Amino acid sequence: MKLYLSSFHLGKDPQKLKNLVSNNKRAAVINNALDCYGNTDRVRKSKQQELDDLKGLGLSPEDLDLRRFFGKQEELRTKISEYGLVWVRGGSSFVLRRAMKESGFDEVLEGLSFGDSLVYAGYSVGVCVITPTLRGVELVDDPNVIPEGYRKEIIWDGVGLVNYSFAPHYHSNHPESEAVDKLVQYYIENNMPFRALRDGDVIVGSADRFYEGK
Repeated sequence: MKLYLSSFHLGKDPQKLKNLVSNNKRAAVINNALDCYGNTDRVRKSKQQELDDLKGLGLSPEDLDLRRFFGKQEELRTKISEYGLVWVRGGSSFVLRRAMKESGFDEVLEGLSFGDSLVYAGYSVGVCVITPTLRGVELVDDPNVIPEGYRKEIIWDGVGLVNYSFAPHYHSNHPESEAVDKLVQYYIENNMPFRALRDGDVIVGSADRFYEGK
């Protein structure tokens, strides 16, 4: 699986994302990290901005709500096969992780991880959830925020598509940057491998090989 992992939105060089996508330009946009914020005008505008950004790259994005597939993993697996890209945006990491678990999206991704038919891309918590663990992320996100229709269980295990943890918005002009400093210190104190990225930076690679792109 090809990976495009950004600290914030598309990053400084979105052309790298465009180059990763094959002839299949259909993109599933996963906004479930916002499920805890309700359906406000601000949320709707934010979701539309994600679609507009990807359209600007010549892609054909559409919203894919994982809640539609809670308990329907095989149906979701079939749906994901229609896309060349999944774009997973920021928000609440623990809400997003719950959505991935309840829909079986995490297992779908694991099954596709060693192929090259799909690009997994996203930013902020869209990257945090594919690391080995969410331990430490509670210093930035509240794990006890539970939207209606979600199970209460906190899921601490990440999907594990990469073998290190992630600290987005590091030393950036972002409201969470101060909390991210504490997250970085947690990783260091617990001897956890991690990548800290400033907004604009991305990591581009595959399931077994990575390089940083600025």
